Amino acid sequence: MKTCLYCQQRHADVRQECTDCGMALPASDARVHARRLRRFQWFFVGLTLFCVAMFFWLPRDFY
Repeated sequence: MKTCLYCQQRHADVRQECTDCGMALPASDARVHARRLRRFQWFFVGLTLFCVAMFFWLPRDFY
């Protein structure tokens, strides 16, 4: 099933345009989900590396 990016209506995979708003439907939900997961993984890795770098870089002098 494809979901319209504009009106969020779900359509069969054979449709190329949304029946409600007429906009073009995305190519495939599976590819979209895989791309989102890959972006999230890279964001998580970057955030982890940033936290590790800040742990070693920030001063630890507590009075």
